[in-house]
Amino acid sequence: MKIRFYKYQGTGNDFIILDNLNGEVFLRKDDIAFLCNRHFGIGADGLMQLEKKAGYDYYLKYYNSDGNESSMCGNGGRCSAAFAYSLGIIGSTAKFDAADGEHVAEILQAIGSECEVRLRMKDTRLGREFSDGYFIDTGSPHFVKFVKDLKSINVVEEGKRLRFDPRFAPAGTNVDFAETIRGRISVRTYERGVEKETLSCGTGVTASALVAACLSHANKGTAVIDTPGGSLKVHFTRNGDCFTDVCLEGPAVNVFSGEISV
Repeated sequence: MKIRFYKYQGTGNDFIILDNLNGEVFLRKDDIAFLCNRHFGIGADGLMQLEKKAGYDYYLKYYNSDGNESSMCGNGGRCSAAFAYSLGIIGSTAKFDAADGEHVAEILQAIGSECEVRLRMKDTRLGREFSDGYFIDTGSPHFVKFVKDLKSINVVEEGKRLRFDPRFAPAGTNVDFAETIRGRISVRTYERGVEKETLSCGTGVTASALVAACLSHANKGTAVIDTPGGSLKVHFTRNGDCFTDVCLEGPAVNVFSGEISV
């Protein structure tokens, strides 16, 4: 089967996106893992399919690079809206459904192959507090650990240990290492399903920003988050350990497109 694909990235978090609104694309787990393979396929942190769903512009089905269907992806959600906008599926606003429920995305600006996209995330609350960090679900589960000297952290080694920690069994968790530097938050993430450090993680950036708001007692605002792949903004309103009006904002870039046989 030959399929048309599009490659997008949001602050270095890269995705293969397929328009499957007609329901004609059927991919197996091995097909998805092949397409995401950086040596033998296209290469990506994950693959997304836009599928038809009544009452929505589309349903966003997300797969990790290992081929398994996964939970919500923040950067992926922003890229999906930019993709839908480029094809004329949506206007400046998208309402789509995903694994964690309904989302609304707004195209704030579009210049050439790049869009600035603001994505409404799910309302959430701070989960369990541990001696070494905090657990919070921002559409995907995250363990956030604030550290000193973020650059020196072995994200792969330490992230893998925490990702499979019995506290987060059976599904495991994503792991974010964060540090506050001169009023900005820097984050590095170990992503489950990718099983390595990625250049950025939208739900991880959101999780880190919300945990930081709890620690600093900020009730409302915008946090600027720096990742190895670029910077993102997280808007929020906090009431105790509950968060509403959570939005993730940043660039979504069309890298290239083509056809491939699977």
